[in-house]
Amino acid sequence: MRRPARALLGALSALALLAAGACGGWPGGGPARDLRLMVPNTPGGGYDTTARTAARVMEETGIASDVQVFNLPGAGGTVGLKRLADERGNGDLALQMGLGVVGAAHAAGSKVTVTETTPIARLVEEAGAIVVRKDSPYRTIGALVDAWREDPGSLRVGGGSSAGGPDHLLPMRLAQTVGIDPRKVVYVPYDGGGGELLPALLDGRVSVATSGFGEFLDQIRAGRLRVLAVTGERPVGVLPGVPTLKSSGIDLVFANWRGIVAPPGISDTDRRRWVEALTELHDSRQWRAELRRHGWRDVFATGRAFESYLARQDEQVAGLVRRLGRR
Repeated sequence: MRRPARALLGALSALALLAAGACGGWPGGGPARDLRLMVPNTPGGGYDTTARTAARVMEETGIASDVQVFNLPGAGGTVGLKRLADERGNGDLALQMGLGVVGAAHAAGSKVTVTETTPIARLVEEAGAIVVRKDSPYRTIGALVDAWREDPGSLRVGGGSSAGGPDHLLPMRLAQTVGIDPRKVVYVPYDGGGGELLPALLDGRVSVATSGFGEFLDQIRAGRLRVLAVTGERPVGVLPGVPTLKSSGIDLVFANWRGIVAPPGISDTDRRRWVEALTELHDSRQWRAELRRHGWRDVFATGRAFESYLARQDEQVAGLVRRLGRR
């Protein structure tokens, strides 16, 4: 009887190992371990907030343990993008990125673009916002546009991304829409909306900021900043009473998105580990609560859907950057 018993135990052990491999793609089928999430701009910006929120929720829900989030700012996110490409085959590392990194790569003439990464997931979309200090003379988006038309050079527009990024593209698109030559727009780039841009707006180095509203929520709620308009299709729940550009008579809709990519050449197992961890994150009650709290729109996509989306974004932004004369 001993020999059949040993055979049975061996078979059960083999089945257990196969089951563990099928559950999550990491040894033991438990929480994902040793994940490192790189943020390509300074602390306090949109990428940083998204990455740290995702890491915290994954740890709180047991999806992953000890997720390390670290910042590697520079050149609108292209320093981080280059680092990611240099980490070829490193399945423990991923980059928090979005439209800003796509645009910065083309505006800076980077040798590395997002098409050379391994797409993992698109997470959220966020409307842009036109933000001024509480003591600004511009009480409405109409008043700001009127002053801007009269003297385009008098308005210093700050954004948390370099040329080609969403915070740069937004005022250029807005200028075109209201009849201002985009070449006359005085755009001042900062590394991260909630990082370097926020103090620049508060101390008057820029007249207005165009960025994701989530990066300014604390200061907006404290009454130190005022949002003149948001750029999405619909008003934003966390900004009661703030109109959209369209409802203010300006025919423009503009939104930013954020996602996660990994280095090129990672294994299928590592890619599946990231995708499954982020899918569990997306499906969690805690993540849905964070979406509501930050005013983020759920646009989750993985696999070929995100891969195709990323390729289209790269092509479209490259064309926009060329038309703006940044290359």
